[in-house]
Amino acid sequence: MTAIALRRLTRSDLPLLSGWLRLPHVARWWNEDAAPAAVEARYGPSIDGSDPTEVFLILHGGRPVGFLQRYAFGDEPDYRAELEPVVHVSATDHSLDYFVGEPDALRRGVASGAVMLAVADLWREQPEAEHVVVPVHADNLASRRVLERAGFRLVAEGELEPDNPSDDRRHVVFRIDRHATSSTSDRNGRIAL
Repeated sequence: MTAIALRRLTRSDLPLLSGWLRLPHVARWWNEDAAPAAVEARYGPSIDGSDPTEVFLILHGGRPVGFLQRYAFGDEPDYRAELEPVVHVSATDHSLDYFVGEPDALRRGVASGAVMLAVADLWREQPEAEHVVVPVHADNLASRRVLERAGFRLVAEGELEPDNPSDDRRHVVFRIDRHATSSTSDRNGRIAL
């Protein structure tokens, strides 16, 4: 069994992140400027702590293979307002975004394991958090499967602004509730697959 872990993103990880953002399987759903300066501008504030979004590398067997970010809707009022017609979220509810960058780590349960770990850590670290709510474009079947395997359930469908402007507005929304889950990680914050 190979352990999955999350490690806080550092500036020395930004070139790796920039490279992943250029890969077609990442760029399809994560439509961001991959230039080093743009990656620094977007993720540097989270690394410094001036942006409350938590940013992590996903490690599989100790090797960086992907990225995950986690944030409270209370810190994202515009996004919360956009979601409100589709699904209610409170200020203490959280969301997360993720991708597996390394092609050889795809379809191995890494993303589901990382999501489960991020949720279990959230329940431990944020006692006021009751739900994790994740909107996904309706056509992103891989991400939908990741969330289902991690214990999320489909709670809504509706129109939201797409991450990729070439997509339509159709989204599905998944949620996991604190009372419906138990910790899946060991005391060192790892999950084994």
